[in-house]
Amino acid sequence: MKYILILIMTGWMAIQAKAQQLGTKKIEEAKINTSAQCEMCKERIEKALYKVKGVISANLDLHTKAVTIIYKPHKTNIEALRKAINLAGYNADNSPANTDAYNKLPECCQKVGNEIHHK
Repeated sequence: MKYILILIMTGWMAIQAKAQQLGTKKIEEAKINTSAQCEMCKERIEKALYKVKGVISANLDLHTKAVTIIYKPHKTNIEALRKAINLAGYNADNSPANTDAYNKLPECCQKVGNEIHHK
């Protein structure tokens, strides 16, 4: 009986440890500087980021032009987040906007002088 109890307790502890690992999947926060100009830019960038698997939230501050992203690093990474912003037509840190996407942006979203660079 004593051995059965030990086996049950050991099994239960192993199950609890695995459940705890699964329940504490890590999330991370990233801040990416963008070339956003207006509310339409904000909506476009946030929408593009929400399409990336693993993104929990995205909030662009138009005053700083930085987007704060909460994401699951086991599902995506910072490069994928930058690429999503680039494909929406905007710079992401030092990663340039996609030229075709940038050219499709409304004129007000393109007015940044020398700040925009394309790939």
